[in-house]
Amino acid sequence: MELCELTVHELEEKLNKKEINLKDIVKSYEQRIREKEPEVQAFVSINEDAQKQVEQGKTGIPIGIKDNICTKGIKTTCSSKMLENFVSPYDATVMEKLQNHVILGKLNMDEFAMGASTEYSAFKKTHNPWNLSKVPGGSSGGSAAAVSADMVPWALGSDTGGSIRQPSSFCGVVGLKPTYGLVSRYGLVAFASSLDQIGPITKDVTDCAILLNKIAGYDEKDSTSIKIQPKDYTKNLQKGVKELKIGIPKEYFGEGINNEVREAILQVAKKYEQMGAIIEECNVATTNYALATYYIIACAEASSNLGRFDGIRYGYRAEHCNNIKELYRNSRSEGFGQEVKRRIILGTYVLSSGYYDAYYKKAQKVRTQVKQEFKRLFEKYDLLLTPTSPTVAFNIGTKSNNPLEMYLADICTVSINIAGLPAISIPCGLDKDGMPIGFQLIGNSFSEEKLLYTAYAYEKEENFREKYKPQFKNDKT
Repeated sequence: MELCELTVHELEEKLNKKEINLKDIVKSYEQRIREKEPEVQAFVSINEDAQKQVEQGKTGIPIGIKDNICTKGIKTTCSSKMLENFVSPYDATVMEKLQNHVILGKLNMDEFAMGASTEYSAFKKTHNPWNLSKVPGGSSGGSAAAVSADMVPWALGSDTGGSIRQPSSFCGVVGLKPTYGLVSRYGLVAFASSLDQIGPITKDVTDCAILLNKIAGYDEKDSTSIKIQPKDYTKNLQKGVKELKIGIPKEYFGEGINNEVREAILQVAKKYEQMGAIIEECNVATTNYALATYYIIACAEASSNLGRFDGIRYGYRAEHCNNIKELYRNSRSEGFGQEVKRRIILGTYVLSSGYYDAYYKKAQKVRTQVKQEFKRLFEKYDLLLTPTSPTVAFNIGTKSNNPLEMYLADICTVSINIAGLPAISIPCGLDKDGMPIGFQLIGNSFSEEKLLYTAYAYEKEENFREKYKPQFKNDKT
C-alpha cells in the first residue's frame, strides 16, 4: 500500500516507529497530486514548496485547506474572480492551530461556498473520484474529492448548510460539522455568519477526532466562540453503543429520498440495533420548513457580508468606469458568478422594506422553533440517524442550471446549521452504480464525543475503507 493511501493515525504510527520520515509522506502526496489532479481538479492552488516546509522545520502531517480559509502568504480566492489575486496578510485561527502542518494546497469550492456540487467555482469543475462524470458535492467538494482520491490525508472544509457532510457522503469519506462556536470562524471568509462552521474531512473517524482535537477551542478573536472545557475526542472512541437511544425521524425518509439511500440507512439502523442501541422512529415536524428558512437566512446574511466586495475596499475592480456608481456595478457584475448574484439579490429582497417582516423575521421565528424541537428530541434521544443526502452524487451539468433542484440537495442537512448542532456523515455502502452512500448522525450541542464513538462503532463493524475505494482508469487493481 502506498503511503498516500494510509490514514493519518497510520502515518503517525509509522513516523513514531521511525519506519518513514515526513519527507517520504510529502513526496508520496506530491506524486499522487501529479497523477490525479488532471482528472479530479480538486485544487485551486498547489503548494510547490511543500518539501521546503519540512526543511524549515514543520513536523505535522500534510493537510489540504478549503480556499475560503485565510492562509498567510498563500492565495485565498473563495474560488471567485472577485478574490482571484487575494493573498491573505494573516492566518485564520484554525491555521494558527495547524501552523506546524505542511500545507499541500488550497482546495476548490463553490464560489463563496454557495452551491452543492462545486460546479459554481470560477476556475474549474471538480470531479468525483468514484466516477469522474459525477459531481463531488459542495461547497467543500474539492476537500472531499482530494481526501477520497488520496491526494491529501485530511482536509478542512466549511459547512453552512451541509457543505462538509454532503460532499463527504458523495465521495465516501467522513465529514464532521461541529457545534456552532466550538471551532473559531476567525479568518473564514463569511457567507452566512450565523450558520458557517469550519470542520474536518477525513478518511476515517479516528482521523476526524484527531483533527477536531487540533482545531477546537475558544478564540477571543471570534465573538461567537464558546468557552468550554477542552476534550480529547479520541479518548472514548471504543466506548460502543450499548443502550444508546437513537431516533429515526420519519420526515427524512419521505418523498424525494432515493430508494437505495433509504434502504442503506435502514440497514445502518439494524446494524446499530444488533450492536445494542435502542432504535425508535420519531418526528421532526419543522423539517418541512427548514429549507425555506435556511435559504432566507443564508441569503440575507450573504447579501450583507458580500457588500464589502465593491471594487474599492476589497476584491476585483472593473476598468474604464466613468463614475463611482458604474465602478460598483461593473466590479460586482464582473467579479461575482451567477449563483452568488442570485443569492445576493434574494437576500437583499428579503431584507428590504416591506418584505423584512414577511420573510426574514418569520424565518428567524421558525429558526427558534427548529432549535426548540431539537432540544425536546434530545431530552429523549442520544442521537438522531438520517440520510446525509437524498441521493448519491449526480452527473455534472444535470442540476447546475436548475437552482431549485440544486437547493433540494441540502434537505437533510440544513436544519442542523439552523439549530447550531453538530452532525457527522459516515459512508455506509455503494449504490448499484458503485457510488457511495452516506448516513448522518445528529447530536445535541457539544456532543461531538458521542457522535464520534457512535460513528466509530459502525465503521469498525463495516470496514467501508477496506471493502471499497475509487478506481481510476489507470490505477493498479
